[in-house]
Amino acid sequence: MAFLSGDDDELGEVLQIVLGEDPPERLDKALAAAVPEDAALSRSRLMKMIAEGDVFRDGMAITDPKTKVHAGEAYALRLAPAIAVETKAEDIPLTVIWEDGDLIVIDKPAGMVVHPAPGTPSGTLVNALLHHCGDTLSGIGGERRPGIVHRIDKDTTGLLVVAKSDRAHHGLAAQFEAHTVNRHYMAVVHGVPSAYDPRLRGMRGVTFEAGGILRIATHLARHKTDRQRQAVVWDQGRHAITRAHVVESYRDQAALVECWLETGRTHQIRVHMAYGGHGLIGDQTYGGKRRLPEKLFGPAADLANGFARQALHAATLGFDHPVTGETLKFSSPLPGDMAALLAGLRGMP
Repeated sequence: MAFLSGDDDELGEVLQIVLGEDPPERLDKALAAAVPEDAALSRSRLMKMIAEGDVFRDGMAITDPKTKVHAGEAYALRLAPAIAVETKAEDIPLTVIWEDGDLIVIDKPAGMVVHPAPGTPSGTLVNALLHHCGDTLSGIGGERRPGIVHRIDKDTTGLLVVAKSDRAHHGLAAQFEAHTVNRHYMAVVHGVPSAYDPRLRGMRGVTFEAGGILRIATHLARHKTDRQRQAVVWDQGRHAITRAHVVESYRDQAALVECWLETGRTHQIRVHMAYGGHGLIGDQTYGGKRRLPEKLFGPAADLANGFARQALHAATLGFDHPVTGETLKFSSPLPGDMAALLAGLRGMP
């Protein structure tokens, strides 16, 4: 059994744990099995607490995670208050689709990086969330910060869910790891993927499912010579599966394609569509120098060939709320630049 206590004069705020019958023999495993779910203490965090002297038995700190334990023993876990991260909160406008005490769903604009990095220390989604959420952040891993469980590229628009609490962070991370999160993207690509294309059918890792759904299954890893890019590989990297089907086609030269992810790797849709010979319009990294012919498309060719980013939008996002269990699903309309591109392609004479 386990219960939360208030402040203790010697230890500060503590979580009191009493081991039940037949606990795992090791301290770290026993605590991981015994802590209440609402405490949101992962085994890795418990091991860190043990190593830092924040786990006590009979008033003495236990610092060896392999310490043998017995049923009925009582342990006190000192919970450090969440500390503020160094990242600066910035008053950046956000389009909030949904929010409660544990989660926030954002419709990210093009040009916004999700997380600070050496080249982009400010102006990111995390900077904006620190300002927007303020004191409603209860702490992720001991820090008062938003919990990023997935990302979308700087120039990709659309939906992204962020955790505001440790318990939400763990629950969301588990769903992403289990590939149960529903994520659909809209992309405008060169050419029209077709089940009747013998070139596509002959490519390694490419198959077609019922209804003409394109399935691409490869491994992805960093490019050997350009560390900013990902590449299709077969004997290393991480397994990646993308599915796609054509929503609209434009003179067999371009198509609006709905893509959905079974896995979520860096640049996955962009790399897989380019691998299949159908790179995204506007994608300077993976799309190559392919252009729509002006003789066929007229002004629409100018729109496509001058598109300033990869034409990719995270349109739907569905998952189970990690705290309440409620099934949530959100959708986002195409942003203005992609809508204008499609209007131009549809309006060709």
